[in-house]
Amino acid sequence: MEGVDGWLRLVHAPGVGPVRTRELLDRFATPAGIAAASSDQLSATRIPAPAIEVLRGKTTPAGIERDLEWAAGDDARHLIALDDPRYPSALAGIGDAPPVLYVQGDPQVLHLPGLAVVGTRHPTPAGRETAHDFARHLAGAGLVIASGLALGIDGAAHEGALAGGGITFAVAGTGLDRVYPARHADLARRIAQEGALVSELPIGTRPSREAFPRRNRILAGLGVGTLVVEAAVRSGSLITARLALEQGREVFAIPGSIHNPVARGCHRLIRQGAKLVETGDDVLEEIAALLGDKWLAPPAADAGDGPADGRAASLADDPEYGHLLACIDWEPRGVDELAAASGVDASAAASMLLRLELEGVIRVAPGGLYQRA
Repeated sequence: MEGVDGWLRLVHAPGVGPVRTRELLDRFATPAGIAAASSDQLSATRIPAPAIEVLRGKTTPAGIERDLEWAAGDDARHLIALDDPRYPSALAGIGDAPPVLYVQGDPQVLHLPGLAVVGTRHPTPAGRETAHDFARHLAGAGLVIASGLALGIDGAAHEGALAGGGITFAVAGTGLDRVYPARHADLARRIAQEGALVSELPIGTRPSREAFPRRNRILAGLGVGTLVVEAAVRSGSLITARLALEQGREVFAIPGSIHNPVARGCHRLIRQGAKLVETGDDVLEEIAALLGDKWLAPPAADAGDGPADGRAASLADDPEYGHLLACIDWEPRGVDELAAASGVDASAAASMLLRLELEGVIRVAPGGLYQRA
């Protein structure tokens, strides 16, 4: 394995991105081979003159020193080059793999079976809750949850994974010396403690419009699949899904209301062949089929292990509660509608619904409506 300095030169050489890096490595094999090449040989690859000076070690950008100082400042900070055994093989296999990953936290989590969970920055309350609950369930089942630390679905997915006692990592669109958005500073700290923050961007890189679509290929490349929760038709999440398909990964989408504009991206994905999923177990079944012996989900908990499920079963033994519960599903409904459907007196239904809510069996949706928890 070569030292990381030569790889950082590829990162900091102006005009040399991941695709050009792959072309150079195909021709010269290693950063040392690139550095040993003549100026004429490098010019023949259409590398700009300032980049040739950097790659051959004639000049050293200040950013390289900043990167090295950042990594030396904390044991949990890592510069992982493409030839490092810690570099995730799944990501190394894509055509434009980053030459260096900047990682804060545990780099080993990048080798575990993971699922990217992505979606809009402006979700509905139900969409945010769905992302949180799916991530919590899937993380509890042993999947690493990956997302992009953005507002909305990304943040809900990270929070859900942490709430489920699982592992999550975030792929940032900035250098890891800063957090964007700033309001996720505490979330980023917890992610680094329990999983990892990841970036391909040098220390000091500020947020930019171009960086965020670029990081999507890393999200797609590190996961077994990608789950889209809510996304508009022009959402960047659809870019992640497309990249996942191009990289041979699975794509899952959660359907929504036909009247919800941030469900239309998911509906388009489903029409294009994404797997429609309604529960976390739908995802787990597909992941198990994809990975086979490489991953075994923890055994399902007994019915008695779920407190809400146990309470639901005991309440359902009462005929009136049983009739009422049979009418409550995931689509929010009002008290009067539920009373009429179940044949329970409206005032009694209101009291019973309160008890079911306190027991955690149902929850109150916006507008004072009720749905399954």
